[in-house]
Amino acid sequence: NKRIYSVRESRTHTMRTYLDVTFSSEGAKPSEIINRLRSLGFKPVIGEHDMVYEWGNNASAEDSIWFADKIQATLEGFNILFHIETVDE
Repeated sequence: NKRIYSVRESRTHTMRTYLDVTFSSEGAKPSEIINRLRSLGFKPVIGEHDMVYEWGNNASAEDSIWFADKIQATLEGFNILFHIETVDE
């Protein structure tokens, strides 16, 4: 369902980046990885994804690309795989 907003009506949205991590027995300890991701602002969640980052207002697609690079740099060398999904809800 698409909705058209009037000039007086503002649309509030929450952009979230969900993160799934696959650990290797040859890599870093999960607790170390979780702590590194927490330092970026991620929160562990129970359910479909492992962690979530909740953006403030006015985040853009470019912000999410920049953040993906930051996640990769933070996890580089730890022998893990990760998958991110950013949604605007």
